[in-house]
Amino acid sequence: MRVVEGVADVGSVEEFVADLGAVSDEHDCAVQAFDADYVADRDHLEAAVTHANRSVARGVAVADERAVEILLYAAGRRQIRDALEMGVSEGEQAVVVVVDGSADARDTDENEADAAADVAALLSERETLGGDAETLAGFFDVSDAELDAAAGDLAGVVRERVALLDVEK
Repeated sequence: MRVVEGVADVGSVEEFVADLGAVSDEHDCAVQAFDADYVADRDHLEAAVTHANRSVARGVAVADERAVEILLYAAGRRQIRDALEMGVSEGEQAVVVVVDGSADARDTDENEADAAADVAALLSERETLGGDAETLAGFFDVSDAELDAAAGDLAGVVRERVALLDVEK
């Protein structure tokens, strides 16, 4: 798994997603973009990718595409429409893009590296990981009491939501 951070100037969500889809197809990788405010940290994305890949391998995936399954796990949601709130929107915004090679590809590391380079070319460079605490707490429905119980580890609570999606299936 590779993570590409940066700023995207999205004129059309459909065109931006199509550009990412072309990268995905060319390099046999799942490519999924997120609004950076909704991504707690790298571990959040790693957990989502791990759970999504396991779900696909077991034949219990909700989505037809692995990139969408990654989105569902990252969002801790079973409904694609609800998970899309984490995606990109029109205008200039900080984004985080996950690139994950296919388990079936022979040159997974090389494919991921090439795909990540192509994605990076679509963005202005900038570190964006870390999410917005208010956005994360609202989207993942994290109460102050829950946050206190987790010793203020918002990213940990978000990763728990990712893991809980398996239980809800």
